[in-house]
Order: sequence, then structure tokens, then C-alpha cells
Amino acid sequence: MSTAVLFAAVVGGGVLLLLRRLFPRQKSAMLRFPADTMSGKTVIVTGANSGIGKALAAELLKLRARVIMACRDLRSAEQAAQDIRTEAGPERGEVVIRHLDLASLGSVRRFCEQINKEESKIDVLVNNAGVYQCPYAKTEDGFEMQLGVNHLGHFLLTHLLLDLLRRSAPSRVVVVSSKLYKYGDVNFDDLNSERRYDKAFCYSQSKLANLLFARELARRLEGTGVTVNALTPGIVRTRLGRHVQVPLLAQPLLRLASLAFFKSPLEGAQTPLYLACSQEVQGVSGKCFANCKEEELMAKATDEQAAKRLWDTSRSMVGLHD
Repeated sequence: MSTAVLFAAVVGGGVLLLLRRLFPRQKSAMLRFPADTMSGKTVIVTGANSGIGKALAAELLKLRARVIMACRDLRSAEQAAQDIRTEAGPERGEVVIRHLDLASLGSVRRFCEQINKEESKIDVLVNNAGVYQCPYAKTEDGFEMQLGVNHLGHFLLTHLLLDLLRRSAPSRVVVVSSKLYKYGDVNFDDLNSERRYDKAFCYSQSKLANLLFARELARRLEGTGVTVNALTPGIVRTRLGRHVQVPLLAQPLLRLASLAFFKSPLEGAQTPLYLACSQEVQGVSGKCFANCKEEELMAKATDEQAAKRLWDTSRSMVGLHD
């Protein structure tokens, strides 16, 4: 390592430590529920093999839920299931692994067919899985990957489970969005990014779509006993950012910064856990939460006309017909 690089690393590390002292990261309060809070309840968590999804699955298991881990990578899911069983201890719920690839509408349909056949009820559906700023790629069905996985895959998934959710009422749908929605718009003229691909914009667009979908779904489910709420977890240390290109020399500083300023997956899982379990939000619907408190959204995330237009467009894209 050259002297200049070593000096930069030392100085950079010192600056990060100083900033950590001056601006300490606000930690999320760890929620406490009675041990049997979710006993007898079944929860589906997409992307439960890593990050927030894995941490959430572990917490739900401790509360004796039956957790269905809906994951694309079954080998990773098996390892994650083993980890969370160990973490939860002997007095725990049940873990079930099911294959779900949100980049394939066929996979989504097969997953839902299996769930509708095998499960008598679903108490909570957590739409958590996502991809972030990946290189340009298309899903199996020809959709831009971030829109396809983050929004359209979950859109179809939720629709195909709605009858079961209604029969299971009171039940909940929890949608994981991101504060980065602020930097996107739903580009209805080029929703699939055929003309131009900006990976940061497309991620933000997909997260805005999550919020509009949650709002419109909540409106359509009024009076059914099924509530729908969204959340923004904050900046969390997960594998979601694996596609972001970071210069080699900056990687150690980024790791230090993540330890200093980012939430742990367990901290990031507190708000979805709150929305899945807490009696405080029983009957609450159509809201967005951050740090277990209701969050005020920008006007573009509460635009009813945009939400309805996105709903109709999404139904057409995933092949849903009245």
C-alpha cells in the first residue's frame, strides 16, 4: 500500500470517527412483544433469505409465527432458515421455504397457486424483496428489472393472494418502500425504460410505485378487514447495494461509514415488524411509516390519479383482466 493511500485511509477513518461522535446515528428502538404475539398466525415474507427480510423472519419466529420464506435462491434460503431457527431458540414458530422469483410472472403465479392450495389463511403479507441500481436487464417477461421485481412482481403476487387475505381478515399487507422515492417519478411515457436507462432513477421510480400501489390497494380494500401500509426502513447494511460500483480504494471507507451511520438489518426490520404485529396499527390503512411512526409523504406519493393510472397500467402489464 502506498504512503498516499495509507494516509488517505487514516485521515478518512479519523474523519468518520469524528463525524460519528458529532452526529451519532439514531438507533431504532428494539420492539418488545409478548412471546406468543404471533402464535397461530401465518406470515409471508418475500426476500427473507438476507437483510431486512431475514431479520424480520427471525423476529417473527421468536413470536411463534409460521413464517413462509418466499425466496428465489433456495440454497441461500435453507441456510438463512437454519440461522434463524438457531437464533429463535426452541420456543419458536415454524419456518417454511417456498420458491418465488419476482422476476418471473410465471414463478409468481406458481407460488400463489401453491399458497392458495396449501394454506388455509394468510395473516400478513410482507412485500420486502427488491433489487437496487442493477445494470440494465430485463425480467423473464421483458420488464426493466427494478420495476419488474420491486413493483410488478409484488403487484401480481398481492393480487393473486387477495382472496385468501380477505378470507383471513383481519389481515395485513406490508409494503417496503424507500425514502429514495423522493428522487423518482412514474414515467408513464416510458415506464419500462426502453428509451433511456438511469439505474438510480429507475430504483426511485419503483419505490414511488410501491407507495402509490399501497395507497390505491388500501383504498380498494376499505371495509374488508385487510389493511395495507407502507414503510421506509432508512439506510440499512444489506446486500441490496451489491450492484453499486465503488472504487477499490474507497471500499474500506464505505465499510467504515456503513458501520458508523447505517442501521443494522435488525434495526431496519423494526418498522415492518411493528406493522406486522402491533395492535397500535390494527385497522390503520393507507399510511406510510418510518421508525415505527407515521411518515408524511411528498404529494407525488399520495397522488390519487397517478395511483389509479399506475394500477390500471400495472394490471395490463402483468396480464390481469376483469
